[in-house]
Amino acid sequence: MSVLPIQPIPFFADKDRAFWRLQLIGWGGALVLRSMSLLANDLPLTALVQPVIATITGFSISLVLSVIYRTLIRKRALVTWGLTILVLPVAVALHAFIDGWVISLWRVDADTSFAQIFVGVFYLDATLLGAWTALYYMVNFYLQVEEQNDQLIQLENQATSAQLAMLRYQLNPHFLFNTLNSISTLVLLKQTEPANAMLSRLSSFLRYTLVNKPSARVTVAQEVETLQLYLDIERMRFEERLRTTFTIDPATEAALLPSLLLQPLVENAIKYAVSQQESGAEITIASQLVGPMLRITVSDTGPGLQSPTTDNRLSGMTYDGGEPVSTGVGLSNIRDRLSQAYGENHRFDTIEPMEGGFAVVIELPFERSEITEDMPEAERQTVPAQAVPGR
Repeated sequence: MSVLPIQPIPFFADKDRAFWRLQLIGWGGALVLRSMSLLANDLPLTALVQPVIATITGFSISLVLSVIYRTLIRKRALVTWGLTILVLPVAVALHAFIDGWVISLWRVDADTSFAQIFVGVFYLDATLLGAWTALYYMVNFYLQVEEQNDQLIQLENQATSAQLAMLRYQLNPHFLFNTLNSISTLVLLKQTEPANAMLSRLSSFLRYTLVNKPSARVTVAQEVETLQLYLDIERMRFEERLRTTFTIDPATEAALLPSLLLQPLVENAIKYAVSQQESGAEITIASQLVGPMLRITVSDTGPGLQSPTTDNRLSGMTYDGGEPVSTGVGLSNIRDRLSQAYGENHRFDTIEPMEGGFAVVIELPFERSEITEDMPEAERQTVPAQAVPGR
């Protein structure tokens, strides 16, 4: 039998309700203590009228103080504490006056004067209202700090999301421009079928990029499927010059990684390996588990680091007349995304294999998606992007 999870509600989630709860608890406790003190002195039960009236008086005065303090707490510190020091003695004096008057009515035959009674209850009322004032400011200053922290966290999250969006969306314009240019060329050549096929693949790819948030994570299987869409588009441009090989360990297919993380690496390989050689190049995408880490390698058989465009490839810059021009696509972009997502717990290396070419090695913490291969597509859409430890 499954048990519904119980999520506790923070005490100050509803400030008004929390205020009234504290009011009732605090003044109720003061009433109990005063009543017990009277009963301990063998006074009759009718004497309980005094603490009841005193408690009602203190409760009412504290409500007035709460309205005043709510205004003062928004002022500068000097104004807040200066006016509080002026208001609090007045409130205490009013409380003591009412208490003393009630006591004097009760003790008709007593020799104690009203002034003596007033001074006697003044210290007790000053303690109660002073403690109430201190607690009021402590709670509200704490809530203000918590609200500021929440706002700061929210702003940081928004900034991080905006930065991730910027980093990911930087990858699309270059590819989109080339694809639309190719489609335009096919239309001019009246090759309608290849143009329609490329448009269809482009729409599928763009639908994927727009549906997934920049901060979303997808499985390796989903990322490979998206790469296939991208490569089908590029293959229509380069034909047999673009050759690809996927070596995906089945154990890694459910592993999570940032969406569209591999597409810019493949685009980088096409730009600096396939397009630079008449014979083209072969691009290999491999994934495997290395202990608790997911290792992904994107390599090509291009000119590698021996090419005169080595620096361009590593920095994502092209040169026009000797002047550097940013392309918006670079390996530094991927480094930034990985740093945003994993901090120091990742690896990103560029290497030149012994057999030549160029390779990028990425290692991420292995986290497994809860989506299974036999799950219907309708259910896959309802499963949250939640990961559980893989090993």
